[in-house]
Amino acid sequence: MDYKKKIGTKENPLVLKTPPLSSEYTMHVAEKDGRDILVCTVKKTVLHYDLRCLEDLRKMLKEHGDWIFMGSKDEKVEAKPDTVEYWGRSSDNPIGGWYGLKKGLRGRFGMYIPPLMEHLGWAEIEHNKRNNRMKYK
Repeated sequence: MDYKKKIGTKENPLVLKTPPLSSEYTMHVAEKDGRDILVCTVKKTVLHYDLRCLEDLRKMLKEHGDWIFMGSKDEKVEAKPDTVEYWGRSSDNPIGGWYGLKKGLRGRFGMYIPPLMEHLGWAEIEHNKRNNRMKYK
């Protein structure tokens, strides 16, 4: 997992922008309960995602083969089917559910993970004001 070094540490996190390029947030790798996680900090809100989501999403995008809408919803809001957000919480994904790890803050997968995938060179994403899509690169 050489890509972990490209993501950053708590002391030196990676600075990313949301797909519409309207807001900045940081991302870094940490360990929690014996596993590697992504720590995403948006202003004062801290979200955690299972690090495995990156490789799993990359595989899904490759198999999908075309553009897919990212979608982005809070945990309490139903995600639109056939979006990255829906896949990130679906019982059909490789972990059988949420990649988000903090109860109440498990959503927004389709907002914060795609720019990291783009940074790693694993995906191409659109940067429109809304309805952005991504695909395997």
